[in-house]
Amino acid sequence: MSTDILVLAHRGASGYRPEHTHAAYQLAVEMGADYIEPDLVMTRDGVLVDRHEPEIAQSTDVAEHPRYADRMTAKEVDGVVVTGWFAEDFTLEELQGLRATERLARLRPESVTHEGCLRVLTFDEVLQQRAHLTRTSGRTIGIVPEIKHSTYLRGHGFDPEHEVIRLLEKHDLNSATAPVWLQSFEPTALRSLRTRGYRGRSMLLTEAQGAPFDLREQGTTWAELTTPPAMERLAPWVDAFAPAKEQVIPWTPEGALGEPTRLVDDAHEAGLEVFPWTFRAENAFLPADHRIGAGPAAHGRMGDEVLAHLEAGVDGIFCDHPDVGVEARTNFLVSG
Repeated sequence: MSTDILVLAHRGASGYRPEHTHAAYQLAVEMGADYIEPDLVMTRDGVLVDRHEPEIAQSTDVAEHPRYADRMTAKEVDGVVVTGWFAEDFTLEELQGLRATERLARLRPESVTHEGCLRVLTFDEVLQQRAHLTRTSGRTIGIVPEIKHSTYLRGHGFDPEHEVIRLLEKHDLNSATAPVWLQSFEPTALRSLRTRGYRGRSMLLTEAQGAPFDLREQGTTWAELTTPPAMERLAPWVDAFAPAKEQVIPWTPEGALGEPTRLVDDAHEAGLEVFPWTFRAENAFLPADHRIGAGPAAHGRMGDEVLAHLEAGVDGIFCDHPDVGVEARTNFLVSG
């Protein structure tokens, strides 16, 4: 385990504010998060913007704008047909006329009260906010951008890796010591970043089942990529794994938290750090033995779930509730 355990604010303090917004990032830092996480897609005019997916109806009020009704369509995203409105069909000016909404409204009613006033941010603006948060908080705030669906975006004529590198250069963040980790579910995107001039750190996102879309035709699965030989092959151009938390500690058939796998040990032996995702306080996302009460929106024992993963040796966590993550880290460090 590294000396510093990082609390990575997943889409900001997204358990309390609409995700990927100025307010979510501000609150995350106030709660003690070390890094903020923007997800990146692209507009029609080639601007990187901060949304969870190319389809934007789940996270904006686009469906409430009659003038955009004719832009509702169906597209295939990584082999899955998705119906809705897509960022790449809107100019930046049009997109910034929309307002962010809470994707998990039934679970996060407090966040819903902040809808209507938070606009879509560009990646450039998030980088500016990171610098501002560093100045105002008195500590270095990092950023961990995720390039979403690189293969899909390239298929629509975009070059997200080029734009990411260009903007990191603009903000003097393209170096091995910069407080930046770039992440992707696509190994080829991370390799492309390295070969095209990215000098910072990167992490490969993985899932418990299935395969990365860019390597699916080759038959490469997540299970294969998380074996020791694969980790050794990836190490020259990947600095960390960001696995689904169940890959670190699986759940039992009864839904309780089980015993750790070898993933963390294997990654560390290959010189890679490990940052599992995503820790959330609501019962709906917790192991059965960490829930409190029966309601899916009620907050259970997320802190104890985080603590179990810290004891398994992870180097940090992605979480929607940074205050809980920071408290768990403090308890872990105090306990030795």
